[in-house]
Amino acid sequence: MRRVPVIAVTLTVMMLAACAPVSEVGTMSAPETGSAAAGTVPPTPASPTPQASVPAAPATPQADAPAPTPDRLELPSLGVDMRVQPVGVEGSGEMQIPERPSVAGWYRFGMAPADDRGTTVIAAHVDDRVYGIGPLAKLREAREGDVVTVTDADGTATDYVTESVTYIPRAELPVEELFTREGPRTLAVITCGGDFDQQTRTYSDNVVLIARARS
Repeated sequence: MRRVPVIAVTLTVMMLAACAPVSEVGTMSAPETGSAAAGTVPPTPASPTPQASVPAAPATPQADAPAPTPDRLELPSLGVDMRVQPVGVEGSGEMQIPERPSVAGWYRFGMAPADDRGTTVIAAHVDDRVYGIGPLAKLREAREGDVVTVTDADGTATDYVTESVTYIPRAELPVEELFTREGPRTLAVITCGGDFDQQTRTYSDNVVLIARARS
């Protein structure tokens, strides 16, 4: 089990910023380092190009005993097979999101599949004006019981069984629950959904899949 340092960082408005559909570069709000997501993160400011989002995150990577890095995300029932790369936090305090919707980001300051507890968070843009629609545009079609597999760079595969897929208004995203370092081994896969606001260039909701690791 990795030891995760606790860094006290106070944020004021923690929420999942809006995922954007046709963004060129995106970010998501990410949780602060701690036993769970700490506090809140300011919402993503409106921008000419849409921005994607997910919660507020820790500021310092684990240097003690790093877990293998997630490398691939598969959801066979939907034909989803994506590369995964580690991501951190933008200067604005938001979780980084890979530019291409075909690539997902693993929140490297949180938990990993190799850890014996807590939630692994993986997120991606739903689409992009340059790169088109991403694989997670299908996420809302996932069903209870669907298997999700995360494969680490060392080839270790962890299977998770889907328990729920939910549309959550971005201002109501339960960040502390999603980024928890405690509890059973869980996977949260997040993208954008709901209505798209042309003026603010944001989606109204986040689509969140929750799955539990197979024993």
